[in-house]
Amino acid sequence: MSMELCGPNMTESGGSLCQVKQLPRHGVPLCRLQACSGHHMHNLPHLNHQPWVNHPAPTVASSPAVSVRHRVNGAMMASSSGGDGSQECAASRLGEEAALATGISTGKVLVTGGGGYFGSRLGIELASQGMSVILLDINKPPCDIPDGAIFCQSDIRDYSSLYKVCEGVDCIFHTASYGMSGPEQLRKEQVESINIGGTNNIINVCKERGIPKLVYTSTINVVFTGKPIEECDEASMPYVPPDVHIDHYSRTKAIAEQMVLSANGSSLKGGSLLRTSVLRPCGIYGPDERRHLYRVMVNVERRLFIFRFGDPQARMNWVHVDNLVLAHILAAEALTLQRNYVSSGQVYFINDGVSVNLFEWLTPLFENLGYSGPPITLPVSVVNLAGSSSLFN
Repeated sequence: MSMELCGPNMTESGGSLCQVKQLPRHGVPLCRLQACSGHHMHNLPHLNHQPWVNHPAPTVASSPAVSVRHRVNGAMMASSSGGDGSQECAASRLGEEAALATGISTGKVLVTGGGGYFGSRLGIELASQGMSVILLDINKPPCDIPDGAIFCQSDIRDYSSLYKVCEGVDCIFHTASYGMSGPEQLRKEQVESINIGGTNNIINVCKERGIPKLVYTSTINVVFTGKPIEECDEASMPYVPPDVHIDHYSRTKAIAEQMVLSANGSSLKGGSLLRTSVLRPCGIYGPDERRHLYRVMVNVERRLFIFRFGDPQARMNWVHVDNLVLAHILAAEALTLQRNYVSSGQVYFINDGVSVNLFEWLTPLFENLGYSGPPITLPVSVVNLAGSSSLFN
């Protein structure tokens, strides 16, 4: 049975949702996204059915598979298939079918932040689907550049360079950001210039180059203040007030997200319109990920991860990198006429579809490293103090 994807500490919403239904189609699952009001229906063959793709499907995602829900108000959420082998719209089926759609002309895409963990994984998947991919970043990707992709070492704040790179591009996946954690959080001017100024450049280059599709990688933090969130959806969750954000990174990401949404429907050179979509992932994990679980693993091996903290009843969400890749590809697909622009101007929470306690979720990691879970429980106030001090080290 599929579960609704929500944000951190969110429970499955009991709101009025459009139901995802699996329909038989010659052995190939089809997700029907049907508005509960009956006003509109969208049939999306998500199994690798990308408007720009004509390539055999690779095998990806060992985590729960992602499918999609569409709300009456336009918000899309994902669902997770269980481990019973039932067919859902799975990340492992990327690239299985091919189709051409209005709005895709050259099959050339730009991935900003293409040198980062998620951006490079997204670029690899797009290239494997037959796309011509430009990975743009100031840092080189952690892996080899795949066939069908090129790396451009550049800064999104350099508009002249960005404009040149975007010649012939059909779609931009804007994943680049700065200031999520560590000492870089304190460099507020740089955080603003990249997250806000860089995003402004991306929007402007779409308009000037006539690029009709923009998918923006936001964060759940734009609506999260550190307090539990329950019974919510994208439509019911307001933005956090600017002076209440947990950090400057979240504040600038919220501003950038609203800029991207405001740009939806803007006129482009050549007479067409810009279509934008925003995805709000939670913590990302997967093979070779080094920001979250890698740090935990290192500290466990050093016997430094001996503290348990927080409310034992608190739950959170994670997203496997391959599921997040799939969500971005589906969002871009849904910015086309063939898909009735269902993701145009919309925001989506993206995760694996399960809410977990952090330390319970980490238990297999501890056990596989030969250790038991953290034996000592610390008050949250002590943890916050230690975290604040570490920013200056």
